[in-house]
Amino acid sequence: MKERKPIDLGMTGYDELFMGDAERKESRLPKIYDIPLSQIDEFVDHPFHVRMDEDMDQLVESVKERGIITPITLRQKEDGRYEIVSGHRRKKACELAGRTTIPAEIKKLTRDEAVILMVESNLQRSVILPSEKAFAYKMRLEALKRQGKRTDLTSSPPGTKLRTDEQLSQDVGDSRMQINRYIRLTKLIPEILELVDQGKIAMRPAVELSYLNKTEQMNLLSAIGEADATPSHAQAIKMRQFSQEEKLIPEVIESIMCEAKPNQKPKISFQYDEIKRYIPSGLSVEKTNEYVVKALEYYHRHLQRQRDNVR
Repeated sequence: MKERKPIDLGMTGYDELFMGDAERKESRLPKIYDIPLSQIDEFVDHPFHVRMDEDMDQLVESVKERGIITPITLRQKEDGRYEIVSGHRRKKACELAGRTTIPAEIKKLTRDEAVILMVESNLQRSVILPSEKAFAYKMRLEALKRQGKRTDLTSSPPGTKLRTDEQLSQDVGDSRMQINRYIRLTKLIPEILELVDQGKIAMRPAVELSYLNKTEQMNLLSAIGEADATPSHAQAIKMRQFSQEEKLIPEVIESIMCEAKPNQKPKISFQYDEIKRYIPSGLSVEKTNEYVVKALEYYHRHLQRQRDNVR
């Protein structure tokens, strides 16, 4: 006798046959669990920082008063523990608030699926550093390549044949060229990448500098410290050219860094020994500059009063 194929009613089980509409809707809602913080691990190579700033202070106070309003997203690992996909700041806030568990939705995700979702959720932040975007774009692009542009994990319509960088561009809103610029930043040594995050090195020169090898970048870092200045776009291009010719030795870097930049304002510096007798004892180095500026302002007003008295 030929076996009958079961009829697919599009339901999760026979119990749904006897549910009302409200019960059926409720049964399809994500299940939320209280998971002990001790069983949750950070996302491996998570590119986004958890900042201990005023926003975190406010989040901690909110957790103390109202708990976690939006559950975090986890995936279960092979060892039975959990990995955060979305919610690193909320988990940290729970720790600081003295809580031992956190409400979470647990999703069945492969590593690449988790990477794509992790980057997508964190790109909603109001403040994102260049280094965070750089490593996030790199991770997501690599994940898209590995999972073969599956349309159920991306926003492209079924049947399209997009390049992975085109797909990423559609997902995040940056152009392909800009995405590739950000990914180039991952080639910078941490100390120079930190200068990019601080806004001391602009994006365009940073991309050029990313083509220098590690030794050349370390030599550049020393030159930046000695010159108390960072390279312009033109200087960075010149360094890249010398690097391609294998001629970017420390002396060449120093020579390039000494070149005058367009509209560069002259710097005035003093040896501390020359002015220390005029500086109050116990004044910190950080406050000394402020003290000198105020002293010059006072002296300027004194000269102005003298000129007014002569008239």
